[in-house]
Amino acid sequence: MEVKQWYMEYRIHKNRPGLLGDVASLLGMLEVNIVTINGVENRTRGMLLQTNDEEKIEILGRMLQKVDNITVTKLRPPKLVDVLAVRHGRYIERDSDDRKTFRFTRDELGLLVDFLGEVFKREGNQVIGLRGMPRVGKTESIIAGSVCSNKRWTFVSSTLLRQTVRSQLSQEEMNPNNIFIIDGIVSTIRSNDKHHSLLQEIMALPSTKVIEHPDIFVKESAFDYGTFDYIIELRNTPEEEINYDSFTTDYNEF
Repeated sequence: MEVKQWYMEYRIHKNRPGLLGDVASLLGMLEVNIVTINGVENRTRGMLLQTNDEEKIEILGRMLQKVDNITVTKLRPPKLVDVLAVRHGRYIERDSDDRKTFRFTRDELGLLVDFLGEVFKREGNQVIGLRGMPRVGKTESIIAGSVCSNKRWTFVSSTLLRQTVRSQLSQEEMNPNNIFIIDGIVSTIRSNDKHHSLLQEIMALPSTKVIEHPDIFVKESAFDYGTFDYIIELRNTPEEEINYDSFTTDYNEF
């Protein structure tokens, strides 16, 4: 049978000595391997498990229901947020209403880069929006995530390179395996016909596109929020307001 991974998370009610050893022993008797283990916020522990027998996971879940000191809160095939929670010891904050929106602050750039790196490894078409004020680390995080995923990146438009607006790309740059970086303000407010045609071609590619300032991109183009698979918000502090009025006027001066 195929070897598969599972994510198990349990909340600790009484952290008595030997509790982890008892859980590990139970896994050992079932011949379920522990791939990764870490504490995950507020007296919670997460584990990535591996087995080729799904029935053993079902048995494990039923047995742990009888353990008074813990409550199993998750036992499922691992999602990306589960893998990152075990690696970093905390869950990524998500919007309660829009579950495809993830929130980070500048002191969590390592977690953001890891998140982007895992997303970038996926093949096929995906569009990621990245909200944030100027100089918060948006473009740098995208490039670092590209490096983590061993992918090349291509600037279609950018403010990092002195208001770059591309009208054509080389054949190598048009490789669908590349990460295409688009500044949503530059590509709409400063775009010309050639850039607009190039943008349409890139958006149709089966590749990963990251669009900074997605709200302006949606407002000034024919695309809507349904285009995006993920929306990421990056702030200097959790309370910071992302207000485009304070800096979009600067783009009109060029």
